[in-house]
Amino acid sequence: MAEQKTPARGQGLEFADFKPYVAGDDLRAIDWNIYRRLGRVFVRVFEERQDLPLYILLDLSSSMFLEKPSRITAAKQAALALGAIALNQHDAVTLLPFSEKIQLSHKGLSGKHQLLNLVQLLEHGEQQDKTSLADVVQELSRFPLRQGLVVIISDFFDNHGIDSVVSAISLLKHRVLLVQLTQPWDATPQSLPGLTDDVRIQDCETGEFVDVQVTPKVLSNYMQAYQKFTDALTELAKMRSTGLLQLNASEPVLPQLATLFGQGGLRL
Repeated sequence: MAEQKTPARGQGLEFADFKPYVAGDDLRAIDWNIYRRLGRVFVRVFEERQDLPLYILLDLSSSMFLEKPSRITAAKQAALALGAIALNQHDAVTLLPFSEKIQLSHKGLSGKHQLLNLVQLLEHGEQQDKTSLADVVQELSRFPLRQGLVVIISDFFDNHGIDSVVSAISLLKHRVLLVQLTQPWDATPQSLPGLTDDVRIQDCETGEFVDVQVTPKVLSNYMQAYQKFTDALTELAKMRSTGLLQLNASEPVLPQLATLFGQGGLRL
């Protein structure tokens, strides 16, 4: 894909200014440090723009399909919205579904006319088994890819633990955007109906069962562990100037993205 140069300011080598994000701006130019300080999305403005690829890692493991509404529905909507922005800018978009390994089944897409192909690829993403996000990210770090923006869309639950995931993401030489799919009961499991007294919980990815007596102490320990999990993702975002978008899978996705990206919203 050829470099695009224009008299208008875009993304290039020489920094010029900041401006509020509007629909159509380059996702790679977003300054996530400003977003964390002000709660608004701004982009860096440069004197010229160079097209770079967008790599979308989409989690197809069982935990993404389990609930109603499922996280995978919201994940695919987010992938389509972000991919559509890149295609509208004539950037190359590569969809990389994964569970235990990355699925390489197609070439990168480029141009507005490829939007329908992206939709079809997303529709074909079917449920897989276990998550090995840390292994997948390490695998990606070894691919001979042009530097671009890697978007990881996942619940980030991994039996290896969040520390392994964070370490693996730190190996990537691309810019990174983390899109975390959450549910209201992730942080407050007591809101789940039926989670009282003695329960048998099954790991949807390994099939293993564990009997749990739901006591205030157990709930407290879980909430502390979940807070540590979210803190690790937040700290990673701060250390690497990485974007972290947390989307509620029980709510419509596009309004959430529109709110995060400012009044211009996301136009598909």
